Amino acid sequence: MNDNGYRVLVKEKIADSGVELLREKFDVDLGVDWDDGELEQRIGDYDAILIRSATKLTAPLIEKGTRLKVIGRAGVGVDNVDVPAATKRGIIVANAPEANTIAAAEHTMALLLALCRNIPQAHASLVGHKWERSKFGGMEVYEKTLGILGFGRIGTYVAERAKSFGMHVVAFDPFVSAERYRDLGVEKAETSDEVYAKADLITLHLPKTPETAGWLNDEAFAKMRDGVRIINVARGELIDHEALQRALESGKVAGAALDVFPEEPITEHPLFGMEGVIVTPHLGASTAEAQDRAGVITAEQVVAALEGDIVTNAVNIPRLSAEDMEQLGPLMPLCTKLGRLAMALGEASSVERIQISYEGRLADFDTRLLTISVLNGVLEGHTEEPVNFVNAHTLAEERGIRVAEQKEPESVDFTEVVRVEVVSDVGSNEVAGTGFGPKQVPHLVSVYGQSFNMEMADNFAFFRYRDQPGMIGRVGAAFGHHGVNIHSAAVGAAEGADEAVMAITTDAPVPHEVIDEITGGNDFYQGRAVSL
Repeated sequence: MNDNGYRVLVKEKIADSGVELLREKFDVDLGVDWDDGELEQRIGDYDAILIRSATKLTAPLIEKGTRLKVIGRAGVGVDNVDVPAATKRGIIVANAPEANTIAAAEHTMALLLALCRNIPQAHASLVGHKWERSKFGGMEVYEKTLGILGFGRIGTYVAERAKSFGMHVVAFDPFVSAERYRDLGVEKAETSDEVYAKADLITLHLPKTPETAGWLNDEAFAKMRDGVRIINVARGELIDHEALQRALESGKVAGAALDVFPEEPITEHPLFGMEGVIVTPHLGASTAEAQDRAGVITAEQVVAALEGDIVTNAVNIPRLSAEDMEQLGPLMPLCTKLGRLAMALGEASSVERIQISYEGRLADFDTRLLTISVLNGVLEGHTEEPVNFVNAHTLAEERGIRVAEQKEPESVDFTEVVRVEVVSDVGSNEVAGTGFGPKQVPHLVSVYGQSFNMEMADNFAFFRYRDQPGMIGRVGAAFGHHGVNIHSAAVGAAEGADEAVMAITTDAPVPHEVIDEITGGNDFYQGRAVSL
């Protein structure tokens, strides 16, 4: 039963369980047999589309998807999606980057063993009616050194499997902590040259970027040990194949096992048929389990996007590690409300700068998603376009709003605090909050420069007034007179200060006449009702 009106197009074949997951929530159409023309005509009818690698979602096609909120790519890469075009439109692009990690790691090990034991060549010889046992003697991997370039999820899985074979493992990845290497019993190389100097076999698990293209070139091969063997189940562009051919011909490289190529499909290449070279047609993710897993994971991402939950695999939203997400995820609603509150309490005609401070243990985390949450709160209702995690920064930049982050490792009163200051043409306004308890329940801890502590609510009233006896009673009497029930109240006043701040939460929005009555009296400087 689809109560939300969302329609999802599954354009390419995914696991039946993934389709059923979508059908439990939304109206789902299968467009597996559609041609490109039909997709172009009908894409505007859908809020989400789920594809694999065959469908090309270009900028003009995305432009026709006027209802699109999310594009799901059931696989690792998103080369067939114009991500900048989707980002500009505020469309989330999500994939399944970890669906094939086991499959890729296992294929890496399969190629490694096949390369060392000459299995494909021996098979071809025997089925060709030849018994050439002495020709195909191999090399043991036991106590050999495996060099891993790129120590992400797949690289670590390969390391674990290689160690079970008794191999020594040395890895290079500047974005992985030393503690991670120690936990896995892997030697950390400070440079790729260290890997080249030590490794008997080298496997690539780097991402494809302009910086990593041609990572293994003539210079890299020259630094390697004589007789090294190369495995690539990552990206074809990581290796200069002409340089590899020269290294093979010179004997510097004893063998290579390649599953990926710069251009695919490919059936002819000078490397094909060379002695010591094994090739497979991009089989790294080609297991039934990986393909099913990719479809289900991507379907889950589409559901999360349409239901307003966190899309953990979005490629155009900063991704956090599972550990960081566990700590920061509960604080995202707090940050959004702080952004809304800071805007609502100000009297700005134009926002110039948003200053966000992360204090205490938050200073140790990647806080980009928290900053985007603040921007969502600040910009919501102030832009023509809907604001979301994809386009918040872009919308701020287009409006000339500068966004600054500051991190302070010490927090005076709490373990962690988020402060949001909105600087406008008429001044600035700051609010602060924190999370309480195991579930990080959002609490408001500062408004108008005064500190207090109360749980975040949907409806607030705030007052600045002269700090003297009887003021709380006057506020309570006015609320009672208008029949407005006060749910909770807190007062903040610095020692020796003449001014205090009162924060009140209610079960329903506070009528403006209540605020006007209170602030119309003596000694009240400011009052504001805010509904978040």
